[in-house]
Amino acid sequence: MSTLKTITFFNNKGGVGKTTLVYHVAWMFHRLGARVLVADLDPQANLTSAFLDDERLARLWEASPSRTIYGAIEPLIERLGDIRPAHVEDIDGIGVIAGDLWLSRFEQRLTEAWSDCLDDNPANARDAFRVTTAFHRVIREAAQRRSADVAFLDVGPSLGALNRAALVASDAVVVPLSADLYSLRGLQNLGPTLAEWRKGWAKRRELARSMQEISLPSGAMQALGYVVLQHAAKKRNEPANAYSRWIQRFPAEFHSRVLEQAPPEGEDPARIAMLRHFRSLMPMALEARKPVFDLRASDGAIGSHAAMVRDAETIFESLAREIAQRAGVVLPPGARSLDADHSERA
Repeated sequence: MSTLKTITFFNNKGGVGKTTLVYHVAWMFHRLGARVLVADLDPQANLTSAFLDDERLARLWEASPSRTIYGAIEPLIERLGDIRPAHVEDIDGIGVIAGDLWLSRFEQRLTEAWSDCLDDNPANARDAFRVTTAFHRVIREAAQRRSADVAFLDVGPSLGALNRAALVASDAVVVPLSADLYSLRGLQNLGPTLAEWRKGWAKRRELARSMQEISLPSGAMQALGYVVLQHAAKKRNEPANAYSRWIQRFPAEFHSRVLEQAPPEGEDPARIAMLRHFRSLMPMALEARKPVFDLRASDGAIGSHAAMVRDAETIFESLAREIAQRAGVVLPPGARSLDADHSERA
C-alpha cells in the first residue's frame, strides 16, 4: 500500500463548492481507471448524501455499531479500545466511508490527544497517538482492503482538531477557492495553519518512533495548488470582471502564505484549474445522483445542456489528470474518460 496517495480538499472558507468538487474528481478518477476510496470527514456529511440516498444512509447510521466513520473510531471516543475496520459502501466501484453528524463528538478527544502526544507518561502518549492517527489508520486499512490507488478526503471549513487530524493523514492538499474576498481571507489563514500543523506533527512523529505498533502518517500535507470554482463567465472560460479582481490576487497570497515563496511572474503554476459555474446542470446532477459529465438525455440533458455535459467531461478529465500528475497517482496506461461514448447517451 506504499503507493496509496491521500488527498484532502480543504479551505478555511465554506460554501465554495468543495464537496461538489471532491465528488466530481472522485468519479473522474474512477472513469480514468483509478481505484478510488472516498472518506467523508465532515460532520455535515454532505459528500455522503451525494453518493447515498436518505434511506440507505439511515440504515448505515442506525446500525450498531454505526457503519460510518463514526462507528470506526467510536471505541476511541468511549475509551474502550482502538479503531474498528470501517464499513466501505461500494457505489458502482467507488468505495465510500460514510460521514456522520456524530463525528463532532471526536473533536474534544482529538484536542486533548494533540497535547498528550507530548506527555512524559508512555501510556498516555501511546493512547494519544492512537487517537491522533485514527483517521490515517482507518483510511489506510480500508484502502488496503480495496487495493485503492487514491483516497479523497472531504472535510469541513474549520481549523479545529478534526481537520487537523484529517490533514495529518494527508499526503497532499488541494485548495478550492471561490472568486471573492472571503476565499482570499481564508487563504491568508490557511497557509500559516498548515505550516503550524506540519511542524507540530513532525515534532510528535519523531517522539513516536519507538511505537512501532502504531502506523504513523508522514503528515506531508503537500499543497498541490488551488482550484477556482464557480466564477461566472463572459465567454467559455473567461471570468467576469467582478470575479477577476479577486482571482488576480490569489497567486501572490497562495505563494506567500501557503507555499512560503515569492509569487511567480506570468501564469501561476499553482493554479490547477478554473472551473466555471455549470448552473442548472448541478441541480440536475444532484437529482440524478450522478456527476454532471454522466448526465444523459433521460436525465434532462438535451440541447444546450448536452453540450455543457460534453464540456464538463473535458474540463473534469483535464482537472483529474492534472491532480494525478501533481500528486503522483499513476493512472492506468491508455486511461481515458467516456468521450467516445457520447453517442450512447443521446
